[in-house]
Amino acid sequence: MTANVQLENTIDSKEGGKKGSAGVAYAVSFLCGFLIYMMMIIYGTQVMRGVMEEKTNRIAEVIVSSVKPFQLMLGKIIGIGAVGLTQFAIWIILMAALQGLIPLIFPGLMDQVSGTANVPSEASMMNTVMQGISSLPLAKIVSLFLFYFLAGYLTYASLFAAIGSVVSEDQQEAQQLVFPVLMPIILGFVIMAQSINNPHSSLAVFGSLFPLTSPIVMMGRITYDIPVWQLLTSMLLLIGCFLLFTWITGKIYRTGILMYGKKPSWKEMMKWAFRKS
Repeated sequence: MTANVQLENTIDSKEGGKKGSAGVAYAVSFLCGFLIYMMMIIYGTQVMRGVMEEKTNRIAEVIVSSVKPFQLMLGKIIGIGAVGLTQFAIWIILMAALQGLIPLIFPGLMDQVSGTANVPSEASMMNTVMQGISSLPLAKIVSLFLFYFLAGYLTYASLFAAIGSVVSEDQQEAQQLVFPVLMPIILGFVIMAQSINNPHSSLAVFGSLFPLTSPIVMMGRITYDIPVWQLLTSMLLLIGCFLLFTWITGKIYRTGILMYGKKPSWKEMMKWAFRKS
């Protein structure tokens, strides 16, 4: 005697939902960290090249006759940072517009995604992604992203500006000086990738508190519950680091922007920074 046996594939929606939400949180954390990593390098390099161009073309000599060198450096940093914020705002507007336009352009798609149990895998995946995104603290993520981008950018941009002020058109010389500045950024990205899987590990906590890596590493923990004391300590240390570096690099910039024909070392640059006026 034979009987027809039919097999039916079923999915544990709770377990799948948990895994999907965890995957969305992982993706958002990694994306935020990667964006800050790239933006600090890209815009910091733009600051350095802009200062180098002004020095090479002797434009800085004319400008510093009207404004203080520190004001010139700060204006360059803020101007390029404003460009970065504008681009970020455009991305947010486009994402919000797409989120609002998709239901209008494809009115049946969202009904299909949200209302069925035996849906195609693509629709089920989209449903999981939408649920994962809606469960995230988006206001917290956006506000922390903006703070750490601005504070991290301002900190590193001052270092890039100081390097640009002591070199001219010699790209190789600039690369040698910029390497120590890039190392903490790269290290922060590596720690961030590890901290997403273990956001409360000792390495993740250290990386999110150390000012030179915290802008990137904290993004790896941004979708998880971060103790308030760690968040406040990280912010205060980063602000303090920004103020200290701005003061140091401002003195280096003031000396280097008007100096030609000499290749200073980091040791000599530190002497400029701590030299009494």
